[in-house]
Amino acid sequence: MTPLETLVAIESRVRTCQLCALADTRKNAVPGAGRPDADIMLIGEGPGYHENEQGLPFVGAAGKLLDELLAAIGLNREDVYITNVLKCRPPGNRDPQPEEIDACRAYLDRQIELIDPAVIVTLGRFSMARWFPGARISTIHGQPMRIGARMVVPMFHPAAALHQPKYRPMLHHDFKQLPGFIAQLQAESGTEGVAEQPPEQLSLL
Repeated sequence: MTPLETLVAIESRVRTCQLCALADTRKNAVPGAGRPDADIMLIGEGPGYHENEQGLPFVGAAGKLLDELLAAIGLNREDVYITNVLKCRPPGNRDPQPEEIDACRAYLDRQIELIDPAVIVTLGRFSMARWFPGARISTIHGQPMRIGARMVVPMFHPAAALHQPKYRPMLHHDFKQLPGFIAQLQAESGTEGVAEQPPEQLSLL
């Protein structure tokens, strides 16, 4: 299969996944959406109420702010790929549990491998923890980390900026750096690619 066909197959598998207890409480799994060869991949924490209803990522109030942030740098959600650490909504929008993150990890691993983005933007602390374990988002937001030819940029979750308006200008500032990061990576196109660790707990296509 082509990478696109494989990505579609993984998204289909996510929708019927039974690997953790969230399968019993979800209405719709939310595998992700967007451009399959996107330069920017945005990874949030988990679906909320509206995402669970529609099966699409970031379609509630936080999604509207995300659209605004993308528009400020001349992009829309069709230009990027958006997904979450968790593919199903935790009951009551509680925090993701470690076993739930582990159950979804192989799906996210494979999505990153197939999309191969130049820049990964982590939205929120649970997404950030994959690459910045133990770090405080208030300290490192907007500061990219190089992994081979890729940059990983931690940012506040849009929902946090809605609840605490002081984060909103920080989020806008951090987003406005993304075109420069991509331009820098494109100028260094001879750099070797990123070697992601293959998923261990789940065999995917």
